[in-house]
Amino acid sequence: MLLIPAIDLKDGHCVRLRQGDMDQSTTFGENPAAMARQWLAAGARRLHLVDLNGAFAGMPKNYGAIRSIVQAVGEDIPVQLGGGIRDLDTIEKYIDDGLRYVIIGTAAVKNPGFLKDACSAFGGHIIVGLDARDGKVATDGWSKLTGHEVVDLARKFEDWGVESIVYTDIGRDGMLSGINIDATVRLAQALSIPVIASGGLSNMADIEQLCAVEDEGVEGVICGRAIYSGDLDFAAAQARADELNG
Repeated sequence: MLLIPAIDLKDGHCVRLRQGDMDQSTTFGENPAAMARQWLAAGARRLHLVDLNGAFAGMPKNYGAIRSIVQAVGEDIPVQLGGGIRDLDTIEKYIDDGLRYVIIGTAAVKNPGFLKDACSAFGGHIIVGLDARDGKVATDGWSKLTGHEVVDLARKFEDWGVESIVYTDIGRDGMLSGINIDATVRLAQALSIPVIASGGLSNMADIEQLCAVEDEGVEGVICGRAIYSGDLDFAAAQARADELNG
C-alpha cells in the first residue's frame, strides 16, 4: 500500500484546501522543495503534486515550485502531478523535467480526444483523476457536477491505456472525515488497472481499512491534511501498512 504525501501548490506555497475551495486554504510551508525532502526522509515512495492555480486557470501556474520539487527528490522516488494539464506540449515538458506521471482530470472528461492522444504519445505516464460526489464526476476544480458515472468513465479510460485512476470523494476532501472505502472498492473491482484513493484520510484506522482491500485493486492513498495537521504520523502509517501487507 503506497502512502503518497500530497503537496498542493498555491502561489508557490504549500497549502491545503477544504473541499477544493481556494478561499479556504491553510498554508503549511513556504518552501515546496524542503517539504518534498521532508516526506522523502519520512519514507515516502511517491509524491503527489497539485498545481491548484493551474487547475482553475487551465494552464500551469506553479512551474517553478514543481521543478524545484522534482530536482529536490531527483530520481529517488516518482512524482505525479495534476492541475492545469490541457495539452500534449505541457505533458512533454513535465516528463522531460523528470515527472514520472501526469494526472489529467477535467480535460479527460471534457476533451476525451486529448486523453486518448496523451495515452498514445506518453504510454505509462498518464493517470486520470476522477473527482466525484455521490458517484457522479465533477470537473473544473469541482465546481461543476456532470451526469457521468465514475465507473463508466473509468472503464472507458482503462481501455485507452491510462496507468491508474486517482479517485477522490470531493465531499470528504480536506475534512478528515474518513476515506469512502465502499465507493473506492466498487471502482477498483470494476477495473483491472490500479485505483489510488483520495479524500478524507484521517487516521490509522483508515490505513488499516485500505490495507484490507488492497487485493481488490486499491494501490495506494493520497495523504493530505491529516499528515500536515498531525492527526496522522506519516512514517508510522507507512510502517503499519508495510507490516499489514508486506
